Amino acid sequence: MILSTNSLQKLPDKAKEIIKKNLYITLATIGKDGLPWSSPVYAAYDEEYNFYWASGKNAKHSKNLDFKSTISFVIFDSSVPWGEGQGVYIQAKVIELTDEKDIHHAFLYRYGRIGKAEDKVEEFLGKAPRRIYKASPEKIWIRVDAKENGYFVDKRVELNISDLKTSA
Repeated sequence: MILSTNSLQKLPDKAKEIIKKNLYITLATIGKDGLPWSSPVYAAYDEEYNFYWASGKNAKHSKNLDFKSTISFVIFDSSVPWGEGQGVYIQAKVIELTDEKDIHHAFLYRYGRIGKAEDKVEEFLGKAPRRIYKASPEKIWIRVDAKENGYFVDKRVELNISDLKTSA
């Protein structure tokens, strides 16, 4: 795979565009049985590219986080024609937010992204059935077109998360 320097420099901006355009991420978690579980969730992100979502604390993907807090997720646009799809792949560490200040911070992005009034913090603490989760990226990749032995293949190019934060 050969990407020009110019193409490589544009990849962080392409990743930002994909993230901004899509409201949903597809989580991949692992349970204590060792089996994978995928779940689409509405998510928002802050300027540091931390991602926030709300889920039932008894949902399978939430229970899996009790076992293993490292996840991966993908962000892609399924509305584009075949062959034009792009995706961003992220490996992240997840925590459940339990501090009211942290939950309010997440609300700024979760509800601000869709222009909805905030829920009450109490709806995500104590005996309430839902929780707010925060995923902090450890690694990020973007899909690119490539050729291998003369054949088309998808490849992943790892990006520096700091490049997303600083690119134009």
